Amino acid sequence: MPNSESRGSFRELTLAAFVDQLASGEPVPGGGSASAVAASLGAGLLAMVATLSQDRPKYAAHAPLHAEAIEAGRRLTTRFLDLADDDAAAYARFAATLKLPRQTDAEQAKRREAMSEAARDAAEVPLAMMEACLELVSTVESLVGRSNANASSDLAVAAFLASAAARGAAENVLVNLPSVDDDAYRGEATADVMHMLDTIEQLAAEVHEKVRSGSPRDPLSG
Repeated sequence: MPNSESRGSFRELTLAAFVDQLASGEPVPGGGSASAVAASLGAGLLAMVATLSQDRPKYAAHAPLHAEAIEAGRRLTTRFLDLADDDAAAYARFAATLKLPRQTDAEQAKRREAMSEAARDAAEVPLAMMEACLELVSTVESLVGRSNANASSDLAVAAFLASAAARGAAENVLVNLPSVDDDAYRGEATADVMHMLDTIEQLAAEVHEKVRSGSPRDPLSG
């Protein structure tokens, strides 16, 4: 596999090539990029269900929601694929700090500072991924009962993928925080992770429950 400086974007790979790289002994792509790709599939499903619901008289009252969901799904698909690349780049930067010299006290201090900055950057990427997962599962939930019932199971899958991706992102935030030399940041980031993860999982559970009920819902107000 080419190194992170020359490999280009993961979006340029075939699915088979990405999986082959994931299965290799190279450090990237890893769990962060895999989580982002999984979320991109969920976003694609969101756009698909909304598209399948457009121009159908039965769902005409929800047309504005369908248009918004299509836009969100396509935008988030791109966002998640960008985050897959960002995660790999952030890990490469952190890995580079581990190779810095540490023979003298000055070198050790410089290395610790560089590691702290790189770890913070590496935590910011999965934090951004969790924010995007929250938007994804929120939009998925809004479509349940307001979209093509024949594709309702695809909304459940999208919610599963968003939840799984958020869990993966959460792990990547938490694994980087111990290397960040900022107590306040570590505390705030941990609280943000836990709050977002709880919200995402609650919304995903609501999606599954509402998909199983099969009940139609009133149009969104406002």
